[in-house]
Amino acid sequence: MAKIRVSYEYSEAEDKSIRLGLFLIACGILSLFILCFCWLSPTLQSMRSKPANCTVISVSCLEERFECVFTCGADCKGTSLYPCLQIFVNNSESNSVALLHYDEQQLVLNPKCSYVPKCERDNQKMQQDIQRLEHYWSKEGKNQSFTCFFNPQRRPDDVLWQRSHDTSVLLHCVLWPMVSLLVGTLIVVLTVCARSLAVRAEAIQKRKFS
Repeated sequence: MAKIRVSYEYSEAEDKSIRLGLFLIACGILSLFILCFCWLSPTLQSMRSKPANCTVISVSCLEERFECVFTCGADCKGTSLYPCLQIFVNNSESNSVALLHYDEQQLVLNPKCSYVPKCERDNQKMQQDIQRLEHYWSKEGKNQSFTCFFNPQRRPDDVLWQRSHDTSVLLHCVLWPMVSLLVGTLIVVLTVCARSLAVRAEAIQKRKFS
């Protein structure tokens, strides 16, 4: 009995499907590494900060001005100066005085100040922004207890008003790369299985008529 030969070559559509699947797998793996490096590590560091009760002790504006860079178009860039607002609070968890910061990003941007305004060409706008915060914390926020966050190992003398990252960032760092990876794998597996079934069906059909 002659041996039945069946073609295992993929059609153009099947070849495109496999390439699409491999592309999605590669994108999923690459984005997983990039997101884990850029977002996962800062998020885990942020989640390590402990909640505590803070009470404002003093609010003051330093005479020192800090420089920031603003953009006003594709080729337009300049520098402005903003005042430094310092809000010192009592950290109930460590029973010590600490400098309050808006979040982790602003703490890294300027560890001397409690708040870094959005950089504007007009210095007066940033001045007014700082003055509004100074008025709020010195009048309404003073002597009121609120939840703050601090990391006793990394920065025991600083506390945060809010976290920059939460568990939702952690979820997105893992979810979307995994979705791309699973969809790509599914496309490749289904395409290979469909081709394998077609080859078997062709072989059975040829045996019937041989």
